[in-house]
Amino acid sequence: MGRPVLVRRAIAPLTAEAAIFKLRDLRDLRSRPRKNLHDPGHRNLHPGQRELGGEMGKMAAAVSSVATLATEPGEDAFRKLFRFYRQSRPGTADLGGVIDFSAAQAAHGTGPGAHKVVRSQLSVSSVSDHDAHRAGLQPVSKWQAYGLRGYPGFIFIPNPFLPGYQWHWVKQCLKLYSQKPNVCNLDKHMTKEETRDLWEQSKESLRYKDMNKRRPRSLLEKLRWVTLGYHYNWDSKKYSADHYTPFPSDLAFLSEQVAAACGFQGFRAEAGILNYYRLDSTLGIHIDRSELDHSKPLLSFSFGQSAIFLLGGLKRDEAPTAMFMHSGDIMVMSGFSRLLNHAVPKVLPGPEGESLPCCLETPLPAILPRDSVVEPCSAEDWQVCASYLETARVNMTVRQVLATDQDFPLEPVEENKRDFTTEGFCHLDDKNSQVKRPRLNSDS
Repeated sequence: MGRPVLVRRAIAPLTAEAAIFKLRDLRDLRSRPRKNLHDPGHRNLHPGQRELGGEMGKMAAAVSSVATLATEPGEDAFRKLFRFYRQSRPGTADLGGVIDFSAAQAAHGTGPGAHKVVRSQLSVSSVSDHDAHRAGLQPVSKWQAYGLRGYPGFIFIPNPFLPGYQWHWVKQCLKLYSQKPNVCNLDKHMTKEETRDLWEQSKESLRYKDMNKRRPRSLLEKLRWVTLGYHYNWDSKKYSADHYTPFPSDLAFLSEQVAAACGFQGFRAEAGILNYYRLDSTLGIHIDRSELDHSKPLLSFSFGQSAIFLLGGLKRDEAPTAMFMHSGDIMVMSGFSRLLNHAVPKVLPGPEGESLPCCLETPLPAILPRDSVVEPCSAEDWQVCASYLETARVNMTVRQVLATDQDFPLEPVEENKRDFTTEGFCHLDDKNSQVKRPRLNSDS
């Protein structure tokens, strides 16, 4: 490991983990043996040590102040750290303690949160290389999978997609899954005819958005969520048998392969919630407990700009662990981790303002497996998708709602007549939304 470099500057706000790791590095540096204390040429051990004591004092003060953030009276620990990361500044020490599973440090047990990161074993034989390829995935034997100490059942898989194949899933989220009969947040305020084909109504505006900065936002840019399969009722926080449309077969196949690789053979994709984030969007603190069978995992697929994900405990007074979600990353929440608090406090802009992640620069291959569920993506379609993703991210969560041979419980007639398109409890929020949404309640 290289020597830490001390730079004269004001100490930016740190997470508790970031400050602790920086302090450890400084202490290690101070404890290294001197070459020759009597040789004037070696009075300073390393560049920057002349002010080591002062820097250590500042670091210790940062650790002291930040470490108490989650334990101060008032707001719960999760809410305090949610607010901290929501207000964080990319490129500063604010994000120094966020775990990056895609970085080389994760594989070598170094970097932020290294003491928490563990390797996860996958069921390589459960998914053939051919089936993985059909879904646009690398062979499972080539995947990297990680877990976190204290979070049994949580699995993080950094981008296992084959080069170019994310294009298909991005296009599906924007072009196909947003269509009727699927339900979206715009249904509450627009007619079915107006929301019938959001892609067709938005593509020209997105394709040339850089030429007209003052243009009104397209319908796709106003899209916040879409539900698939069993449509989640944001009002009652329930699913029901009488509000169902066929689940997309390609997404079901992808989900089945990922679930099988994680040890959940027989997983059925029955419900999906797609969240469409702008750069100022957040996902409030919540627990996904509405499914009737919690023994099956929740799968999460991320595309587009990166974001910070917070994974907490059973209660909000437990401080969460922060991690990056990059384009192509997959998370699996199962077992104990299936019912934990989690949130997304921040979407991060690309390093060059409006750039795409490098993994999205490779085009989808022109020749696909004959039985692939992935379909070709034209250059014109990708131009629209790329324009959208320059300032956005899309997340697909897939769930199994019912256990084998399980039925929905009978509900009173009044319950079945509720408005399934209401967005009063939608947990995706952004500053510029025309309709403000209360954050998701803890019991949702």
